[in-house]
Amino acid sequence: MSSQLIKAVLFDYGGVIAEEGFRNGLLAMAHEQGLDIDTTLNVAKRAVYDSGFVLGWGSASEFWKLMREGSGLKGSDSVLTERILEGFVLRPWIITLIQQLHQQGYITGILSDQTHWLDWLNKRDHFFDFFDHVFNSYHMGKGKRDPGLFNDIAEQLALSPAEILFVDDIENNVTRAQAAGWQTIHYVDKASFLVMINRLLLSGNQESENEASEQY
Repeated sequence: MSSQLIKAVLFDYGGVIAEEGFRNGLLAMAHEQGLDIDTTLNVAKRAVYDSGFVLGWGSASEFWKLMREGSGLKGSDSVLTERILEGFVLRPWIITLIQQLHQQGYITGILSDQTHWLDWLNKRDHFFDFFDHVFNSYHMGKGKRDPGLFNDIAEQLALSPAEILFVDDIENNVTRAQAAGWQTIHYVDKASFLVMINRLLLSGNQESENEASEQY
């Protein structure tokens, strides 16, 4: 990766900016209801796209209908949705880091395969203001499974692909971004991420890297 080229840094929401409420919520509910965890998660991965919910042409009720049919999950739409939303908890340390990047002149943004739930979460937690752009599959009609999304966003930002750094916790998304020419960080955990982001954008030397790790 070349830090000299980077002008914009885009972050996934669930699993990077916030705890992964979707997966963790489903895991908790599957455990509570005695459902097969792998089946529940696999059904969810399909249902969120098959229902059209994540791309803005389907509804939450259609998504939860497919979840009940495929996994046996029980509960009203409102209760199930609330269990998911309560699992998305902002990580204050990464908000601080994003503010620092913005102060250094980087364009910052969210790039998330999310539904209108992201808008609800922003009303609750007020995090959109920390970013220059919010790219949400629900409003764009295209998600990160579509390789063309990355070219579309580069055009909207008026940047070359190599000028964009993308942070995501799902390896397939990172791979597709790389194929489009973007620079990437695969988020695995806080410690390894801080080493990479500080080395690439914030420090350039071991001393300041150590100081930043302590700060966050």
